[in-house]
Amino acid sequence: MKMDELVKNIEELGQRIEKAFDLLKLENSKKEIIKLEKLTLSPDFWKDQEAAKETSQRLNDLKEEVGVWEKLKKETEDILDLARLDEKDQTVTLREEIEKKYNELLAEFKKLEFFVLFSGPHDRANAILSIHAGTGGTEAQDWAEMLLRMYFRFCEKKGWRTEIIDETRGGEAGIKSITVRVTGRMAYGWLRSESGVHRLVRISPFDAEKMRHTSFALVEVLPEIEDVSEIKLDPKDLRIDTFLSSGHGGQSVQTTYSAVRVVHIPTGLTVSCQRERSQAQNKEIALKILKAKILHLEEETRTKEIDKLRAGVLAAWGNQIRSYVLQPYKMVKDHRTKLETADTDAVLNGDLEPFMEAYLKWKKEQNNT
Repeated sequence: MKMDELVKNIEELGQRIEKAFDLLKLENSKKEIIKLEKLTLSPDFWKDQEAAKETSQRLNDLKEEVGVWEKLKKETEDILDLARLDEKDQTVTLREEIEKKYNELLAEFKKLEFFVLFSGPHDRANAILSIHAGTGGTEAQDWAEMLLRMYFRFCEKKGWRTEIIDETRGGEAGIKSITVRVTGRMAYGWLRSESGVHRLVRISPFDAEKMRHTSFALVEVLPEIEDVSEIKLDPKDLRIDTFLSSGHGGQSVQTTYSAVRVVHIPTGLTVSCQRERSQAQNKEIALKILKAKILHLEEETRTKEIDKLRAGVLAAWGNQIRSYVLQPYKMVKDHRTKLETADTDAVLNGDLEPFMEAYLKWKKEQNNT
């Protein structure tokens, strides 16, 4: 490669890095790092240990992300300066060393460039993941629990925390519905690909005749939005019920009406929470999730990506996104990206990144057309 061409290529790489800085809003991340660092120095910081751990993890994630990109930017600027000097002074050439370094930086950029796909307004947020079993009783409820296990294993591999907010168990096996809070770097950005109906074809373990069954489960993924102050809820539009908790919480969990269910009457959106022992805390969490659902519903309606996010569970059953076939052959196929694999065991054990990456690239292409 001639030196003038090499200089041009390095300049273009620098421009692509600058664009990535803007798309990833790294300047905002720097400001947030300063804010969180001040927060960690507060004498009361460790009073709430759970909140402190989340804040510390968030700070470390931001520092890691900003640090990697700033290092790449600085090294690209340095090699560009050297290349320009070498272009002017032909007496001693460092072209081979400069080209080698440029190729290394380009390769590093291509690895990091994938994260530019996480440039949505809420991609860096934590996620609220819900799974609802379709019709079919025990068979569908077992499939819903298989999906839950799959997502838990994916989250474990990512090093994310998961907390069950609300859960309704099936009568014989499995789960009827469950809502889980997922805390981790870009949790929503990764998991948003999973929203929709998941279809399973297998020989039922609950069928004495060993017949093949088809089951469905609906997965909903919402960002955990910290600032939901813009969403105002009229108390007249809310129906708030309390009930005995059936989830985790120790011996007293079923002795008080601590669980809360909030129904937003105009939209039909329903949120339940039984994570905490305190009814007030459960109500606060449920209202926060409800506001996030309403905000997300408004955003989805504005962009016309789907007609409705969730005007009741049944409205979303036509939005089938992925099939998992275990008999008579093995295959997992995503109906949006057309990506498929015969390694069903790996997928059901949480190997979901190929499907999620394919979705993010597919979504970017859809937005550009």
